[in-house]
Amino acid sequence: MTRTALRICPLCEATCGLTLTIDDDRVTHARGDRDDVFSAGFVCPKGAAFGALDADPDRLRRPLVRRDGRLVETGWDEAYAAVAAGIGAVTGAHGGEAVGVVLGNPNVHTMAGGLYPAQLIGALRTRSVFTASTLDQMPKHVSCGYLFGDPNAIPVPDLDRTDHLLLIGANPLVSNGSLATAADFPGKLKALRRRGGRLVVVDPHRTRTARAADRHVAPRPGTDAALLLAMIQVLFAEELTDPGDLAPHLSGTADVCALTAEFTPEAVAAYCDVPADVIRGLARELAAAERAVVYGRLGSTAVEFGTLASWAVDVLNALTGNLDRPGGAMFPLAATARAPRPPRPGKGFHVGRWHSRVSGHPEVKGELPAAALAEEIDTPGEGGLRALVVVAANPVLSAPDGQRLDRALDGLDFMVSVDPYLNETSRHADVVLPPPPPAQSAHYDFAFSTLAVRNAVRYSPPAVALADGLLDEPEIHARLVLAVLGQGPGQGADPALVDEQAVVRKLTMETGDPHSPVHGRDIAELSAALDGATGYERRLDMMLRLGPYGDGFGADPEGLSLAKVRERPHGIDLGPLRPRIPEVLRTPSGTVELAPAAVVADVPRLRAAVARGARSDELVLIGRRHLRSNNSWMHNVPALTGGSNRCTAQVHPDDAARLGLADGALALIKGDGGEITAAVEITDALRPGVVSVPHGWGHDRDGTRLTEAAREPGANVNQLLDGTRLDPLSGTAVLNGFPIRIEAVR
Repeated sequence: MTRTALRICPLCEATCGLTLTIDDDRVTHARGDRDDVFSAGFVCPKGAAFGALDADPDRLRRPLVRRDGRLVETGWDEAYAAVAAGIGAVTGAHGGEAVGVVLGNPNVHTMAGGLYPAQLIGALRTRSVFTASTLDQMPKHVSCGYLFGDPNAIPVPDLDRTDHLLLIGANPLVSNGSLATAADFPGKLKALRRRGGRLVVVDPHRTRTARAADRHVAPRPGTDAALLLAMIQVLFAEELTDPGDLAPHLSGTADVCALTAEFTPEAVAAYCDVPADVIRGLARELAAAERAVVYGRLGSTAVEFGTLASWAVDVLNALTGNLDRPGGAMFPLAATARAPRPPRPGKGFHVGRWHSRVSGHPEVKGELPAAALAEEIDTPGEGGLRALVVVAANPVLSAPDGQRLDRALDGLDFMVSVDPYLNETSRHADVVLPPPPPAQSAHYDFAFSTLAVRNAVRYSPPAVALADGLLDEPEIHARLVLAVLGQGPGQGADPALVDEQAVVRKLTMETGDPHSPVHGRDIAELSAALDGATGYERRLDMMLRLGPYGDGFGADPEGLSLAKVRERPHGIDLGPLRPRIPEVLRTPSGTVELAPAAVVADVPRLRAAVARGARSDELVLIGRRHLRSNNSWMHNVPALTGGSNRCTAQVHPDDAARLGLADGALALIKGDGGEITAAVEITDALRPGVVSVPHGWGHDRDGTRLTEAAREPGANVNQLLDGTRLDPLSGTAVLNGFPIRIEAVR
């Protein structure tokens, strides 16, 4: 029997609505849902290939346990018993700190990943947490933490109302947006043009987005922070600052003026390799636009000065009056966020509550740098990691020096992976717990709704019934929490206890808060009123009802609940972004603190780099995004590989001629951490002195079950790094703009 079902796409940050065609519980076709309130029918090749990914024959269907050195299929109870025994042996001998938790990018694309990891970390009582954030966006969290007092208060570009969009190191026509959840970026850019707006792209690569721009500026990679500080200097020097209504909520403006005074366009021009008059033009155009916004992404975060660049982006928005106003950079308000409280000063943002054992890296947002994972395992001594819980992560390919991490994982006492594939990392596990295909899972975007360029709420129940022998993904996570607890509730307890614990904790906090709509009410009564067939649906209902648009458990009969959201399967539009300052501020001063001490202290490091300049003969490497890929987790779907989605080393014609590189021939690329071989692709889309290799490849290790990915394995570009190059404020690995050497393979 053929039928259709709606599903929010979980394959990138755009979160487009899909209409799935289903034949006998198999997804045979996927198209954009024209009635979806957020995406209005837009779909990219990843979403169109949803069925192929869902039915990938290499997906694991049963848990695996290691016996006599081999991973073999087993039952769920046996798998969790092995987890309890393995983790229990390590914690019993060495304590919870000996167990690390590694969370990968796909976590934030699942409902389970938004609900259970915090409970898992709490059950282990470990501080050894590593996530994909320190390979991507952590500089933005840190800069926003210092500016606004909350590292999760990230303003996004109001794409539907801006007149001037300045993109720094971002390629949203290929990435579909990042830290800015926006379905149909191509359509939004066309609408910008129709209303007479302007698109400016700053990127060393003439990307698809850069080709669509009114102006493309190609600086030397990794120099964005200096360029942005020079733009700030121009605003002050030419009296172009105009914060407007934001002015009473800003502090530190004079300090920023003094801090940037030396960063004139002339002072940074040679370092950035951008003429001084071009830098001045960028600043003047931004100041002159009626509604403008600066937006920076991976090319400006995963670099040596990532936090400084991220900070400068929002300082520019603030000084031009484009922070927290329509058409500028605004703060979304997700339906499951905590309902706004009256504005008040807060404790602010701090790092370094603890430090990594080997290199002494400070904790940032409860995490240690992913680049330090290998050394925390393989460096002898008290306090080393003896076990790992890896959830939807493949750090052997995603983190620096995968070869060292590969060896280190072999030395662990125990490892458990929650992963649908036997990949380069999970092949080391003693237990693998495979989640079901996405069509068999419910979906709600907890993370991406906090970054959406328009407020909306959507929920997808499972499109296909759970197949025999599989566990629902939330149950997998809940049982994992119970398994690591060992004693007490223990691994044999009802997994619903994990959800109920979260419900009671949240309701206890809310009923004790005088600003909550349920202040003083009975917790048991509220819990009994929750709707949902599962524990995770009850938790979602609770969050919606207590959220900014919620019914407050009867306080606002017109407000949201899970039942109301389910009645609207195409979603509910909650309207455009609205100003939220001072509501979002949690700094000690209650203002946007433009000159935080940690940022000020890092500026001399940038000043020294500008003074040193760059070697004219030095080659640096940058990454590359593909529309049909997302890190390392889609290379096993034939429909999403081939064509432009290949692991090649792009080189400018001048560099190729100088180095004797031929198009299509192999080149040897060397860096601090090792070397790789990749086919050369000569293109003038890159500025001279830059080589581009995409991230997430290197599927050539024994013991994996990735049939299609192994046919064209590519090379692991992160092997060029040894993990020592980090942005010191955020602990983020420098994945762009680092020096390399390249030569032809003879």
